[in-house]
Amino acid sequence: MNITYIIGFVGAVVIMVIGMIMDTSDGIKFIVEQLGNFIDGPSVFITVGCTIMVLIASFPPSKLAAIPKHIGIMMNTKKYNPVGIIDQLVELAQIARKNGLLALEEQGNQQSDPFFKQCIMLIVDNNDADQVREIMMNEIEQSADRHDAIAGMYEEGSSKAPAFGMVGTLVGLINMLKAMDVESGGGNLGPAMATALVTTLYGCIMAHMIFGPIAKQLRERDAEETLCKLIIVEGIMSIQSGANPKFLREKLMTFMEQKKRSDEAGGAGGGKGKKEKAA
Repeated sequence: MNITYIIGFVGAVVIMVIGMIMDTSDGIKFIVEQLGNFIDGPSVFITVGCTIMVLIASFPPSKLAAIPKHIGIMMNTKKYNPVGIIDQLVELAQIARKNGLLALEEQGNQQSDPFFKQCIMLIVDNNDADQVREIMMNEIEQSADRHDAIAGMYEEGSSKAPAFGMVGTLVGLINMLKAMDVESGGGNLGPAMATALVTTLYGCIMAHMIFGPIAKQLRERDAEETLCKLIIVEGIMSIQSGANPKFLREKLMTFMEQKKRSDEAGGAGGGKGKKEKAA
């Protein structure tokens, strides 16, 4: 579960609502009735409706139908585990050094990750190392391009929502000016002005509290996936060249942040000390 996204989104909503109902004219007090000032039907209809319709017009049905899948990917922060992948690659290196590359076929068939499985099978089939690397790197590039296009869809929504907020503002101002022209009492000025201002608010909320964070989180998941795939590529190529499993671990850990490398080294050292003490 992506706890930081939930905390950030809920926190932003709570702070905004508190600000809407806060009154400091005579001390600090909270007037819940003020929330009604920020609810306007025409503003919602223009800003939300037009933004959604433009996104529908801009992207194919296949991408729009995958929105629930995108949200699921964004909320899953534990899908990619670089350290776990390194452990698997070290285990594969040990098997390959002991029994040869053909012994990895069974391990490849057990893999749930299609990319990892493909990489293992490429070296099991004794393909040229340069060709194997080229195929795997091309797969990473194509995957990154697809993910960039998906994040771009939400960035498009982030740019369109404020634009339609301004459209709503113009609609409200036009109605207000028309009312000033034909109505001496100006009875319709209040609702028209509310529409003019609230649409801009709705556009900013959609852009910076909904679409923007989703796009950013999807790019974070893409970066995590790309890192894991690069580790797999380097690991598989090293296994094909007959790298020592211990050296392979040290090599692949260079992909990790320094803190994570230290944590892994400390954990391994701590485990060794306990075994020696028990002996």
